[in-house]
Amino acid sequence: MKIGVVGAGMVGATTAYALVMRGIGREIVLVDKNASRLRAEADDLLHAVPFANPMRVSAGDYPALKGAKVVVLTAGVAQKPGETRIELLQRNAAICQGIVRNILTHAPEALLVVATNPVDVLTHLTARVVVECGGSASRVIGSGTTLDTARFRALLSLELGVDARHIHAYVLGEHGDTEVLAWSLATVGGVPLDLFCRSRGIELDAEKRSAIDSGVRRAAYSIIEGKGSTYFGIGSALASLVKTLLRDDQTIRTVSTPAADVLGVRDVTISLPRIVNASGIVDTLPIPLSPLETERLRSSALAIRRAIESLES
Repeated sequence: MKIGVVGAGMVGATTAYALVMRGIGREIVLVDKNASRLRAEADDLLHAVPFANPMRVSAGDYPALKGAKVVVLTAGVAQKPGETRIELLQRNAAICQGIVRNILTHAPEALLVVATNPVDVLTHLTARVVVECGGSASRVIGSGTTLDTARFRALLSLELGVDARHIHAYVLGEHGDTEVLAWSLATVGGVPLDLFCRSRGIELDAEKRSAIDSGVRRAAYSIIEGKGSTYFGIGSALASLVKTLLRDDQTIRTVSTPAADVLGVRDVTISLPRIVNASGIVDTLPIPLSPLETERLRSSALAIRRAIESLES
């Protein structure tokens, strides 16, 4: 199966590398306006193939996306140190819409995975373009808080001494400053987090929870300050999501997609636990949050709605 990756910067290239290493798909086409960077990344990835899985990797333009099952959108200007994801909005909105129309011209049946920041608003814009072109918004999947959820589970894993794959804990809302760590839903091996901690004699007090919250919420800022950009985590997250889409795995992901109403906030694109398969986003799960978490999720939805409105004014 063919996979397109539009944007051959660090996130796009790392996504393609993760796809090669995991043997996801059989052909990867990279697209980028920087021709020399594009060719270099495609060649470098191709040279990794003999050490991984049989795959074709090539550089191309939008017509080369014809027949792609999934196209991952990572193109856009990068987040600067100290810059919020919302501040990226005006710089990336126009770029994103032009790219989406080019993709749809040549790969109208492809599922679109959006990773360009601010991802929730750009997923909203992408879905709008897809619908205008006669497609379904359910075929647009924003990476949303997929990475934030992984960060939450990874930090809990260190604190609890349990493999992160056996921890279910979600980050909801905006992929950004207003995101909500849903502590009330967290379980370990199916056991509610608080009960697990009591049974194991683990003290997960307010101070430790605050440190985990900060470690998740401020992760991108810390990484960007230290090395300029984030790419290993999101590249791995995107590769995993593409695998779900190609194999019809029916997984539950905290991905972003347009919703008619979220806690009274109309027409907003936000991350919630959703069932994802080969047709895109199938359904949104009910989430029995605590009253405080519900209030925070609504505030997060309002923040995204205001960002969307800033483009409509």
